[in-house]
Amino acid sequence: MIKKKIIAIAMSVAVVAFAGCKISYSFTGASVDPQVKTVSVAQFENVASMVTPTLATLLTQGLQDQFSRGLGQLMMVREDGDLAFEGEITNYVSVPISVSGDEYATQNRLTVTVRVRFTNSVQPEYNFDRTFTAYEDYDAMKLMQEVEPTLLPQIVEKLSEDIFNAAVSNW
Repeated sequence: MIKKKIIAIAMSVAVVAFAGCKISYSFTGASVDPQVKTVSVAQFENVASMVTPTLATLLTQGLQDQFSRGLGQLMMVREDGDLAFEGEITNYVSVPISVSGDEYATQNRLTVTVRVRFTNSVQPEYNFDRTFTAYEDYDAMKLMQEVEPTLLPQIVEKLSEDIFNAAVSNW
């Protein structure tokens, strides 16, 4: 009986303690100040020495999609969002990662590196200028043109998730 009363009191204290919080939470683990209403993602520029024509558009769209899925209550705007992203693809490289006994590559790794500048106009303490990297491995017997249509969306998904988490998962 006493345990039940103690638990009830503890629950009441917890409810009162959290009632004044001004941070909203989502099932994605994201936390965003309720004053944040908009997100903008500028077109990423591809400045890597090896350029694939679709990557910049894929990355920009991937990041926009990630925010639409993860924080659907925010409106996507062209520029000057409360949460604003811009940046460039700085590296795009494929290198062997596994070699057979006769010195031929058996596995390659496609790596994409992106520099992102994030501005949070509501909570500027969360602004950042960071580099993100993601990769996928593939069979070295396949040509890059064969694997790129499959690997790039997977890499973009990883990058988008990492950027999203860095920007709005302030745990």
